[in-house]
Amino acid sequence: MLTQTQGILRVLQSTLHTLPKRNISLSPALNMRLVQFQNSGSQNPKIGLELQDGGNVIDLNAYDPSLPCRMREFLEIGESALQIAKRALDSNQHILSRSEISLLAPISNPEKIICIGMNYVDHCLEQNVPVPKEPIIFSKFASSIVGPSDPIRIPAESKEVDWEVELAFVIGKKGRNIKEEDAMDHVVGFTVAHDVSARDWQMNKNGKQWLLGKTFDTFCPLGPALVTKDAISDPHNLGIRCRVNGDLVQNSNTNQMVFKTEALIAWASKFMTLNPGDIFLTGTPPGVGVFRKPPVFLKAGDVVLCEIDELGAIKNPVV
Repeated sequence: MLTQTQGILRVLQSTLHTLPKRNISLSPALNMRLVQFQNSGSQNPKIGLELQDGGNVIDLNAYDPSLPCRMREFLEIGESALQIAKRALDSNQHILSRSEISLLAPISNPEKIICIGMNYVDHCLEQNVPVPKEPIIFSKFASSIVGPSDPIRIPAESKEVDWEVELAFVIGKKGRNIKEEDAMDHVVGFTVAHDVSARDWQMNKNGKQWLLGKTFDTFCPLGPALVTKDAISDPHNLGIRCRVNGDLVQNSNTNQMVFKTEALIAWASKFMTLNPGDIFLTGTPPGVGVFRKPPVFLKAGDVVLCEIDELGAIKNPVV
């Protein structure tokens, strides 16, 4: 026969098994690829869902005309907007053929683009520099954003334009002073980014501050989709690659990141409020042009493909 104490313990254990664990969402899994797009012949952005990487797209604005037509404003609505999108995906309605549309950057008007420098162990080894003890932060302006197939324009002011494939994540929930254990609650998803860099301006001009070399127009291709975090096996264990004219120039894994997503959110949110639609570029692996012997830089006519497992690829011509 159970003693009274044993009986109470068994009841408590049973109850604990039924309680939600901290940081585990009870909302239905989303598993979505959110996109911004334009219909053929239209200049107006819309939001949609890519059925699969490179596949047809559900028009969310046709499914629910009350939804905004831009991704940042959609994310600002919060969980209810994401659940509408999930219902649209399940409905299998308002599907547009890929030939009818062109993809835009998943987010084109973020409040902030927060970039992390020197954030891959193997990239630090490439330069023979110490691994940072704190995240190195710089930024790009939103005017640098272009879509997954738009041209990268070499500015007349630079002779040393370089490639950098990067994993990007997007904030979906506002926060300040966010703890690492709560950080993923503030992430809506991940996408592929290309941190195009004018090395002459980054390394030798303007007091060697990085901003101007990083934020020329067209220096931030993004896409193809904003993949919700629950659709990714592990964002910190994904193959990441860059090809220039078909030649593999960068080939690593996001497990080489010095500071992972949670640490970057906790660090940045000490200094600023993070808002829905804010984009983090998390650093690049080795293989960039400036550290080759001799250095190699992009030129008109080149084509750059940046690819991350489970997220997709962006392919941008250089003009």
